Amino acid sequence: MKTELLYLSYVTILTGVLWIPYIFDRVLTCGLLAAVGYPDNGKPQSKWAVRMMKAHSNAVENLVVFAVLILLANAMNISNVTIANASMLFFAARLVHAICYTLGIPWVRTLAFLTGFAAQAMVALQLLGR
Repeated sequence: MKTELLYLSYVTILTGVLWIPYIFDRVLTCGLLAAVGYPDNGKPQSKWAVRMMKAHSNAVENLVVFAVLILLANAMNISNVTIANASMLFFAARLVHAICYTLGIPWVRTLAFLTGFAAQAMVALQLLGR
């Protein structure tokens, strides 16, 4: 498997499991019945869980862009060290972003987001350069 496809898999898996901790928090704060139902006035979730939900939404939004870029590169048969490194960088940036967002570390979170954007731009420039 190409490095960029492997890291697309890793980013997808990370994005796919980010919901699990905040659902556990919902069960702990609201109880199982309320967590699986639709309570009118449910208890508020823990602050870290609210931040993790936002990190998850952000991860989904960015996965769409990254996946399209990587899949376009694959369809165009463009694979090089820049795309491979950008893919690894994007995964690392998204992991740091999710952790820092959840823990409420604003500056590092923002730098991680910008690093992920730069990684996407690196891939886009490789596609546009062809």
